[in-house]
Amino acid sequence: MTDPDPAAREQRGRMTVLYSIVKISFLKIKLKIAEQLKIFSLLYMSIQVKLYNQKIDEIGKQELNPVIFGVKAKSELIKQAVVAQQANSRQVLAHAKDRSEVRGGGKKPWRQKGTGRARAGSSRSPIWIGGGVTFGPTKERNFSVKINKKMKKKALFMCLSNKAENEKMILFDKIELEKIQTKKIVEMLSRVDAKIINSKIEKSDKKKNRSKKKKNSILLILNDKSENIIKSARNIPNVKTIKSDCLNVVEVLKYKYLLTTVEAVKEIEEAYLPDRINKENIIKIQNSKL
Repeated sequence: MTDPDPAAREQRGRMTVLYSIVKISFLKIKLKIAEQLKIFSLLYMSIQVKLYNQKIDEIGKQELNPVIFGVKAKSELIKQAVVAQQANSRQVLAHAKDRSEVRGGGKKPWRQKGTGRARAGSSRSPIWIGGGVTFGPTKERNFSVKINKKMKKKALFMCLSNKAENEKMILFDKIELEKIQTKKIVEMLSRVDAKIINSKIEKSDKKKNRSKKKKNSILLILNDKSENIIKSARNIPNVKTIKSDCLNVVEVLKYKYLLTTVEAVKEIEEAYLPDRINKENIIKIQNSKL
């Protein structure tokens, strides 16, 4: 049945289109508001860790960016990031040659008929000694696993947050070394082990009877200006150095303690946070609106 009034029908069509446009724009605004509220809620979180000098004396507390160090951990996402990193770093080494890759076998061993033997076209057939391998492993196998950049970054933030929350992050104001000298780094790490780590272990051992024989592993997160420290620490067992802009989930989880500096933490923020989520920029935007 046709509408008797074409003008009314056209008006209804325009109203439907207008309603859908308004609905879509409203949903976009709602999503933007939700994102801003999430950022501002993180902004007002206070995450502080103890700050030490190079002599392992406590000199105060340092506030950390909650966008990186205040993320609630989700084991499923962390596992996904770990599996993807390990799979993507896997080298495909095992390779068996099939009959087309084995050297030789181009000539027909004997004529097709008249010899009394079974017919053969090549001496490199898989059923012959010295022949190719059937269904063997090849270098064409692909073990790579895709993971989104945002998921990968979020998993890293979760691991860093977990270290800060469980007091497994040791923060220094600065670490300086005039020349490459492993002895100095060993002395500093032994003082860290005696004054900071062992004191925490003793408190926990009163509740849980655990042995203290196991060596504590430390990941040194340093900036680009710390070449002397990186070269001095690379031969120490259970210690690894990594640059602040090269962090990954596997390394952060592998080592029990993170040892870093205030400068390296600032470089982590610059490397992994976009400008709009930087804490200083949020405060500037908030003050400009007021």
